[in-house]
Amino acid sequence: MDEAQATSSTTTRSYWRWSKKDFFPETSFQTISSYKTALSQTCPRLTDRLLARSSSTNELVTLQKASENPMQKCLTWWDLIWLSFGSVVGSGIFVITGQEAHEDAGPAIVLSYAISGLSALLSVFCYTEFAAEIPVAGGSFSYLRVELGDFIAYIAAGNILLEALVGAAGLGRSWSSYFASMIKSDSDFLRIKVDSLPKGFNLLDPLAVVVLLVANGIAMSGTKRTSWLNWISSLVSGAVIVFVIIFGFIHAKTSNLEPFFPYGVEGVFRAAAVVYWSYTGFDMVANMAEETKKPSRDIPIGLVGSMSGITVVYCFMALALTMMVKYSEIDVNAAYSVAFEQIGMTWAKYLVSICALKGMTTSLLVGSLGQARYTTQIARAHMIPPIFALVHPKTGTPVNATLLVTMISAIVAFFSSLDVLSSVLSFSTLFIFMLIAVALLMRRYYVKDVTPKNDLIKFLMSLFIIIGSSIGVSALWNSNERGWIGYSLAGMLWFFGTLGMAFLSKKRVPKVWGVPLVPWLPSLSIVMNLFLIGSLGFMAFLRFIICSAVMIVYYLLVGLHATYDVAHQNEEVSKIEEGK
Repeated sequence: MDEAQATSSTTTRSYWRWSKKDFFPETSFQTISSYKTALSQTCPRLTDRLLARSSSTNELVTLQKASENPMQKCLTWWDLIWLSFGSVVGSGIFVITGQEAHEDAGPAIVLSYAISGLSALLSVFCYTEFAAEIPVAGGSFSYLRVELGDFIAYIAAGNILLEALVGAAGLGRSWSSYFASMIKSDSDFLRIKVDSLPKGFNLLDPLAVVVLLVANGIAMSGTKRTSWLNWISSLVSGAVIVFVIIFGFIHAKTSNLEPFFPYGVEGVFRAAAVVYWSYTGFDMVANMAEETKKPSRDIPIGLVGSMSGITVVYCFMALALTMMVKYSEIDVNAAYSVAFEQIGMTWAKYLVSICALKGMTTSLLVGSLGQARYTTQIARAHMIPPIFALVHPKTGTPVNATLLVTMISAIVAFFSSLDVLSSVLSFSTLFIFMLIAVALLMRRYYVKDVTPKNDLIKFLMSLFIIIGSSIGVSALWNSNERGWIGYSLAGMLWFFGTLGMAFLSKKRVPKVWGVPLVPWLPSLSIVMNLFLIGSLGFMAFLRFIICSAVMIVYYLLVGLHATYDVAHQNEEVSKIEEGK
């Protein structure tokens, strides 16, 4: 008995451990000599891992062992709908709508929301098929690893995680600014100015840090508890939105809708590229698949249902605003508050303020859940130290991963001003949505050792034409070329590229839930996401290139060797098990 207890005590390890082996257990990092040897083999290892694809079994079974304890399956479709609502419906709808209606689209802002909503819904379809079949915490990272390989998944995941962290810091600063402006007209009222620090980093924000710590602390305490808090607060937000729509239409004037296109069709698309950010956040909810009770049923209902409803709500809110107030008279800084003041309902502006503050809070809550789980799966793959993959035995949540994202976002929020953070545009969000559509096509049409070589070549040619024509449309639009010849040529190329793919036989049929009209819907998602990427401007491309370059350096020095060791170790284990 004593011997058995001794054995048990040695195998049961504490969750809180910080040894070198917990951070770098791979063979390449055991000694300086082994690391030098690994670096000398960088080229052959890179060749080995560049296009190496994971498998569904590896993501669902093998990698989850690195967490030592399972995440709790406690979410239903009802939870996912409200998590999506809480994550997506933040303060953006109240801020961006007035700005874009006044400056870019006019009353046609409702069409801008419809276009962006369609693009987001196409991405949701692609995410849903993957999440239903590969219900893991890593979301898009795992989907891309399975279909497009380690390297592409790493670059895409690294960029989107970086933007999520910066976005969380930005939300913390926004929460602080909004709260301060409710107390006093000065939004920097609660910040500490340090003249010795450079501009943009000299207004220290302790309240933003506190908000982030509280939100992430709740997320660490339990997924179901966080879901309940999000649901209760989202009910308040939903009630305010219903109030805005109903009273907006009661005081509406159809004459305010004329002219409907004051800035032309160009203005509608410019606004669509901006208001798209009001729809982002559902990808964080897809990361909750591992904690969903019945992923095959709950994820399609939760994601597709919530995004469809959110699109309708956004369109109604935009229409209500532009019918209440002439587009040229909309206040760009506080559109809804001022609109209600103009119709004699001054008290209603406080409801709008509460809803905006609540939106930022729930976005932080759901964002912290998603970011931590994304980080967990990256750590399970050993692209970052696997200690961040551990799941706490009591809470059933990835506490270490949550602490990591909390510390980084809190440090950024403490020092960086909003204008610095806002310069980091969500290029990667659209980029990864486009890659998910490509991965879905790859999943349907290519199965290793099954797809004939000729079919693979035809598929890749069709895919190349689809992506090339999509880039062409975006380039034409951003060069201010409005002639029909270029667009017709690019559109025909896209059509025939997609048609050519449609004539190929599919090699995999979805087992659970599938995107309809493949390859047309994923192909349409590719062209819409690339079109919106082209609208972001030069600085967004530059930031993406710089961040990707830094990540490639880390990958070549650390991530490549860790994943190489783990992959080959797993191969050896599989061979031994097959031998038995």
